[in-house]
Amino acid sequence: MSIRLLRAPLTWVAVAVLAAGAAAGLYWFQPWKLVTDTEVHEELTAVSAEPAPPPGATTPAAAPASTGPVLVSRGDFVSHEHETRGAARIVRTADGRHRLELVGLDTSNGPDLQVWLTDQPVRTGPSGWHVFDDGRHVALGPLKGNRGDQAYEIPVGTDFSGLTSVSIWCERFAVSFGAAPLTAAG
Repeated sequence: MSIRLLRAPLTWVAVAVLAAGAAAGLYWFQPWKLVTDTEVHEELTAVSAEPAPPPGATTPAAAPASTGPVLVSRGDFVSHEHETRGAARIVRTADGRHRLELVGLDTSNGPDLQVWLTDQPVRTGPSGWHVFDDGRHVALGPLKGNRGDQAYEIPVGTDFSGLTSVSIWCERFAVSFGAAPLTAAG
């Protein structure tokens, strides 16, 4: 009976469909990323003093002129879909450009993780997991690693007004792994 079943064309169609489904599922969910880590150790900007922008200034562009790097804003990550720790900070470099630096990031690895500056408030719990694609965001690129220090150039001309948080955003499942509210340095 089993040899007869193996010769039936319907059996081979079913095997092919199951194999294709398994391959698609592995590609989509990438379960091996739950047990693998990518560590990044990029050099972060040395900011000797943490001067605050002038009173009333709320955007990185309004920070005072300086010959060295200036810490513009910072915040600590809160966990969303996955346990996330570390800090985020925006630094204005000596040449006037801005970069986002993730300091001591520790989160889960996952498929299609992106780094976003957003205008959404950081909320704790499940109510904060899905809000970051509801408003304005600036995509800074794929997450370089789920652990360690890393830096992302912020495009020249970025309008910082209202960009008050950073999210480690999973594009594939439209969920935040973790986010950090950004407050002016001072």
